[in-house]
Amino acid sequence: MSSNLAWGIPLQMKKATLYKKLKNRKVQCTACSWYCNIAENQSGVCGVRKNIRGDLYLLVYGKAVAVHVDPMEKKPLFHFLPGKKILSIGTLGCNFACSFCQNWSISQATKMLKERNKERLTIGKITGYGQDFPPKKIVDYAKKQNIPAIAFTYNEPAIFFEYAYDTAKLAKRYNIKTVFVSNGYESKEALQKIKPYLDALNIDLKSFNEQFYLKTCKAKLQPVLKNIKRIYDMGFWLEITTLLIPGMNDSEEEITKIAKFILSIDPSIPWHLSAFHPDYKMAEVPETPHETLLRAYKIAKDIGLKYVYLGNVFDPEKESTYCPKCKSLLIKRSGYNTEIVNLKNDKCNICKEKIVGIWK
Repeated sequence: MSSNLAWGIPLQMKKATLYKKLKNRKVQCTACSWYCNIAENQSGVCGVRKNIRGDLYLLVYGKAVAVHVDPMEKKPLFHFLPGKKILSIGTLGCNFACSFCQNWSISQATKMLKERNKERLTIGKITGYGQDFPPKKIVDYAKKQNIPAIAFTYNEPAIFFEYAYDTAKLAKRYNIKTVFVSNGYESKEALQKIKPYLDALNIDLKSFNEQFYLKTCKAKLQPVLKNIKRIYDMGFWLEITTLLIPGMNDSEEEITKIAKFILSIDPSIPWHLSAFHPDYKMAEVPETPHETLLRAYKIAKDIGLKYVYLGNVFDPEKESTYCPKCKSLLIKRSGYNTEIVNLKNDKCNICKEKIVGIWK
């Protein structure tokens, strides 16, 4: 009998690698920027990393609740293997609680299950959700279907770090690239550990206002800003997305602050400005007007960002990639239809300007 079964621990669970043991059987999780101190039989903010007899376990290892083959542009990633497919994987749980989350049915599931049952969330209620999709099965599927990349997405990848790490490490053997679509709350330890195997991140910079993060996301702004700089400095490919919510984070002042922040790191970082659609606890908030997106686009370009894109709307001109030097059309996009026009290797085919990204 395995040691896991002897302790009554389901086999699909896995002991975490990112944690420290503390006194009195407490542990500190080091997977994300919350650095939760967790007492025995309790879980962290995310609800899927639980202290069992003084050790930390990931409850959702190998358990995917969302598996889809997506266009790369849906992540969104525009300077990373354009026009290719990506295998997208997500689990239960999240370390944020965004009122506008479009994936709330899985990201907030641990919180909702706990409320519904009026009791401490048990292991069985978590491990019973999702299909068995261990790292080898993920990589084998990508190989068989000739899919060049895997995304950990739909909920925050940092919370299921060991699952993502093992998958990314295995994928690297077969030259399959891996991506985090993230809220930017990874710990320094997580980023350092996965650095050899993870190729890119798209970070949601949800606002430039601390109160917005505290009230609307139940999180903090500063760790995200610090991580964006850290991720760039570590050499990951980085793109940033901001969902513009009417009356909440779409003012000229806030858009300007975000654009200047990105500019201070590198004007070549792609910034995706996405339209909000009513969902979850913000079903009464109206959709983002196209004019708001166009205004934000102009602000960002005027400030000096080289690659700005609109998302969640149909606007082929503002979805396409242009050479920042000669303004030639490089990649033509219309929805998820992508055509490489004047990009050869990593250069504009007209003026030979180098265009940043991972193109193959």
